[in-house]
Amino acid sequence: MLSGLTCALKMRFRTDVKNTRTFTKLVGALSSLEKIAWLRLSDDTARFTVIPDVGSQVWASLSVDFIFDNYQIQSTEASNTINLELPLQLLQRALKSALNSLSASLRLTKRDGLPMLSMTITTTTATSADSAAGAGARPMAEDAAYDNSKHQGGGDDFDDLDFQPEHLETSLRREHEKIITQDIPVRILHPDTVEMIMQPKVREPEVHIQLPPLLQLKAISDRFTKLAMASHSASGSTTATSSKSPKLELSANMHGSLRLRTTTDVTDISSVWTDLENPELDPAQLDRPLEEHPSTRFREQGPDCWATVLVDGRDWSKVLSVGRLEGRVIGCFADGHALILYVYVSNHDDSSAEDSVVTYYVQSYSA
Repeated sequence: MLSGLTCALKMRFRTDVKNTRTFTKLVGALSSLEKIAWLRLSDDTARFTVIPDVGSQVWASLSVDFIFDNYQIQSTEASNTINLELPLQLLQRALKSALNSLSASLRLTKRDGLPMLSMTITTTTATSADSAAGAGARPMAEDAAYDNSKHQGGGDDFDDLDFQPEHLETSLRREHEKIITQDIPVRILHPDTVEMIMQPKVREPEVHIQLPPLLQLKAISDRFTKLAMASHSASGSTTATSSKSPKLELSANMHGSLRLRTTTDVTDISSVWTDLENPELDPAQLDRPLEEHPSTRFREQGPDCWATVLVDGRDWSKVLSVGRLEGRVIGCFADGHALILYVYVSNHDDSSAEDSVVTYYVQSYSA
């Protein structure tokens, strides 16, 4: 476990929360992998890091303008950095409470000497009163009878006989503000400890491809995992099935194809997507000429040259939960080594802003 600071540091953090729906979806996707995240706040970036004991790692780097407004931060560290460890499920619950609110704000505070992220949510409650339903109002049926008697018994000579009596309703709404506060316990982490947390180093991928919609890919992947588990059970491998998740084979080429496959002693099923995009690489971002890049070699060898990774079915399903963000996803395949997913999340409040990026590191297992 990471150790918190034993001495009091001078730090302040307060902000309004915006883009709440997308923020809630992101935290929900992260919490499907692990209960705890490290949040690194600085002058211009909010970075969530999730590193489970087993399974895929996530690094989400968001511009503070993407999820925060009126952002104020101060600490003794460079770039006013504050490092927190926080429970994702409690943060997700607080954000859900703020989905239809007038406003929501976060601030770092203390309760009984313990650090907290305190979310203050302002909502409204409405009451209505019917002026027509007061003590002097007549029910609609009585109004109709009253008007009919007028027409039959010498009422107003100027009365319009074609007029249909209507019940007049006046609704007076009074809105009252309601303040909700939800405290999220956090741990303040020592900067030296957090600096030891490094992103995995992965070699240059052989294939980069834009994935199909992740929720579609998740539905098929989950079906393959269930079929593989059922096949193992039918063959008598119940002990292995209960302790281990089936492995799925995920392959891609530089000609727009993605293949998902699972094999057991009795089954061999696959699903293939075609006409996907292989994004062009920016030569300025490479450490070698583009013609020497591994992806160029894979492209030249044709559509039968696949880069393949073997992923854990259950872990892969959790990773694909990020599809709820509905962002563009680029998969980078390091053949037999790892799969890196770059999820680009657009800022719908500001179309000119750069996309935020959520990066998943998915381990490949040996066959």
